[in-house]
Amino acid sequence: MSTCVRGLIFVVDDNIDTDQIIPAEYLTLVPSKPDEYEKLGSYAMIGLPDRYGKFIAADEMKTRYPIIIAGENFGCGSSREHAPIALGAAGVKAVIAQSYARIFFRNCVSTGELYPWESGERLCDRFVTGQEVTVDFDKNQIINHTLDQTYSLKSLGEIKPVIDAGGIFAYARQTGMISAR
Repeated sequence: MSTCVRGLIFVVDDNIDTDQIIPAEYLTLVPSKPDEYEKLGSYAMIGLPDRYGKFIAADEMKTRYPIIIAGENFGCGSSREHAPIALGAAGVKAVIAQSYARIFFRNCVSTGELYPWESGERLCDRFVTGQEVTVDFDKNQIINHTLDQTYSLKSLGEIKPVIDAGGIFAYARQTGMISAR
C-alpha cells in the first residue's frame, strides 16, 4: 500500500446515510462478480441531494474524486456493506470524516475497500469539492494543496494493516489466523 493518496476531494456534510451512498435498488448487484462490482461503483453517491453536484460524471463508471471529506456521522442508516464497497468500486481510496456510524466504519475495515480516517476538526466546512489534497499515512495528516494548509488526522492504528491486506479475511489468511488454502 502506498503511504499517501493524492487527488481531488468531494465534500459532503453531516449524516450522509448508506441510502445516499448506494440506494437500496442497487443492492441486487453482486460485488464478487467483476462486472457487477464495477456497475455498483458507478452508482456510488447517486442518492445525494443535487446541492453536492455529481460524484460520478455522466457516462463514467468511476469518480474523479479518490478522497471524500465529510462531517459527522458518515455512513449512518443501515448496516449494508455495499456502501463502502460501492465507494471503493468507484475509485475512492479514503474518506475523512469528523465521525462515522460505527457499522460503516467496521464495514470499511472488514471489506478493505477504503481507509476511514477521522479528523479532529470539521474539515467539511474548510474544504471545497475539487481542491487537491494529499493524505499522508505516515504523518497522519491531510495537506490541502489548494489552500496550502495541513491538518492532523487521528491515527488509523490497528485497522491499517487489515485494510492494507484487503479486508478481514485476507488479513486473517495473511497472518495465519485461518488457512490460506
